[in-house]
Amino acid sequence: MRRPLDPATIAAVLLDMDGTLVDSDGSVERAWTTWSREHGLDPAPVLAVAHGSPSDRTVRRLLPALDDAAVAAAAQRQLDLQYDDLSDVVAAPGAHALLAALDRLGLPWAVVTSADVRLAKARLGAAGIAPSLLVTVEDVRVGKPDPEGYLRAAARLRVDPAACLVVEDSEPGLAAGRAAGMRTAALRGLDGDLRLADLGELTDLLAPLHVRGRRT
Repeated sequence: MRRPLDPATIAAVLLDMDGTLVDSDGSVERAWTTWSREHGLDPAPVLAVAHGSPSDRTVRRLLPALDDAAVAAAAQRQLDLQYDDLSDVVAAPGAHALLAALDRLGLPWAVVTSADVRLAKARLGAAGIAPSLLVTVEDVRVGKPDPEGYLRAAARLRVDPAACLVVEDSEPGLAAGRAAGMRTAALRGLDGDLRLADLGELTDLLAPLHVRGRRT
């Protein structure tokens, strides 16, 4: 159920990386397609469930007969396919303007991603984004849709989870935000407390905070 969202109640913005701040769709799809074929799987259904979840969770779902060691190896192989595939990785439309607006308003922000730290830093670097706080899958015991990553980010920013806005483009990410007790802003036609066509809409929503003196 959607909850009314007053921008003046937002004290921090927590953003997913892939598909939200960073356009990495090509790299993600190429990696999962190659990985699927290596494991004798049809890439289409794999791509349908892979977005937004940690690699090991996706591998367990697709190959339930694997033991823990085999899952870890298969998940690492999938990540290895992505590390150096950065040729078409760029900032998502409106990402830099949104982050600049958050900084002007004094609103703290963080990136919370299902990627590992190596991949996250590579993609964010390719996109020209340098978060002061980055929470990766290596910082949590359980990845999205578990809320641990978002709760960890809120704790490190010293912000009440109820005052955080999670910006996501996947169902697992939105579920994690809701489970953390946070408001959600959804991209790609998904359902959240806000539905965003792009990040520019969020920048416009937050702009009046400066006019009202919400932030200096």
